[in-house]
Amino acid sequence: MNQLSKTQTFWKNYLSTLSKEDQMNAPTYVVDQFADTPEAATKVGKLVRDGIKTATSSLVWGLEHIGEPLPKVGNIELIVDGNGEPLCIIELIEVEIKPFNAVDEQFAFEYGEGDRTLDFWLRDNWDFLSRWCIEIGREPNETMPVVFQRFRVRYPQK
Repeated sequence: MNQLSKTQTFWKNYLSTLSKEDQMNAPTYVVDQFADTPEAATKVGKLVRDGIKTATSSLVWGLEHIGEPLPKVGNIELIVDGNGEPLCIIELIEVEIKPFNAVDEQFAFEYGEGDRTLDFWLRDNWDFLSRWCIEIGREPNETMPVVFQRFRVRYPQK
């Protein structure tokens, strides 16, 4: 079975858990993965599936540069691992644009990676977002705009 068939089957399995009315009103979804390497996508995707990671963030300038719309509450994503295998379906429940340096300890914990501390989040995201800034010709700084997102796993339910 190819990856497209696997994601479509996964989506259909999710829909089968809904009422007929909810199936008919099911929102559209995008297939996405976390991180920037296949290995990291698998590792982080499993943190999401397992409910450890319930928050993420992205550089506003980067999204604008690649023409990707800013995330919105209610967006549905089918998360795949680094090989394109479906892991889970998430729904964005909170989206907020704030300066990089406005992150707090609670968000860093919900981010679910590393030791889940604010220090880890600041180091890890500064490294990643700074590289992205340089790639798109922007100067990284403490107040660069970041989209802070919280989500919940809709499928599979634990």
